[in-house]
Amino acid sequence: MAATSSFDIVSKFDRQELRNALDQANREISNRYDLKSTNTQIDEEETQFTITTESDYSLGAVKDIIESKLVGRKLSLKILDYQTEEDASGGRKRQVVKLREGLNDETAKKLSKEIRDNFKKVKPQIQGDTVRVQAKSRDELQSVIQMIKEGDWPVALQFVNYR
Repeated sequence: MAATSSFDIVSKFDRQELRNALDQANREISNRYDLKSTNTQIDEEETQFTITTESDYSLGAVKDIIESKLVGRKLSLKILDYQTEEDASGGRKRQVVKLREGLNDETAKKLSKEIRDNFKKVKPQIQGDTVRVQAKSRDELQSVIQMIKEGDWPVALQFVNYR
């Protein structure tokens, strides 16, 4: 019997790259003429970061800067989950941005169903926040990866542990 090959589908990001991108954004905000006097702050926590600034205009500009820094560091914008904008004290604006990491049950089930429907010889298994895909043929696994890359998923997906 031929050995089976497998890979895992996960949704993770490099936290150090995120920290570097936010540091770069802070530096650009402190140097930009239109944002210098807005007293903008980006407070980073484990699962989210909070933007506090002067107005809707500066909030939009800060979001654009952060997104451009993330893309420059090859992080997907799908890891950002913008919450509703809030009014902060002193007429300022605040927005919490949660960080998406890991596959939720719904997304894992959709991935698994999509793989089963399109590839009969491939076995997907949900293991926590990971989907393991197994097949006898590596060509089948490559086809699965290609199909998933072409799809539009609500989270950033990576393929790891290819054996």
